[in-house]
Amino acid sequence: MIFRGRFARSLDPKGRLMLPPEFRDAMSGKAASDGGGSCPAPGTFVLTTYDGCLVAFSWHDWVELEEKFMRLPNPSPKVRAFRRLVIGGAETHTPDAHGRILLSPDHRAYAGLDREATVLGLVDRFEIWNPAALRASMSSENLEGVTEELAASGIDFSL
Repeated sequence: MIFRGRFARSLDPKGRLMLPPEFRDAMSGKAASDGGGSCPAPGTFVLTTYDGCLVAFSWHDWVELEEKFMRLPNPSPKVRAFRRLVIGGAETHTPDAHGRILLSPDHRAYAGLDREATVLGLVDRFEIWNPAALRASMSSENLEGVTEELAASGIDFSL
């Protein structure tokens, strides 16, 4: 399952967002084949809050993440706060027959989503952003030194 690309989307008056067909197809294939964690239905995924946007995980990947959190013996206050944000902000979604998901009022408020959204593929997951917030997150100040950091991780991205 690979998510890539950037897609401009509009939310309808009810707060529904149409996912890119490529993303719906990827979720359906993964959920139908992985069988992990008692997936409610093919195409089901988890959408949570993090970093000022909404982050979507396949059902299988989400269940693995929850299991890792459950194994933490005595988390610090910072980890407990992070768990409240991410685990507490999680909602299960299955696109309707038209490929739409209904974003809850809490999710829309957290990500600052009103009428427009940008859906951004990030290989193993995707994010849903307020377009202005996404532009701000990709400012030159935020990207300064990133090629050096990537090189230190073994990724040569020289252009």
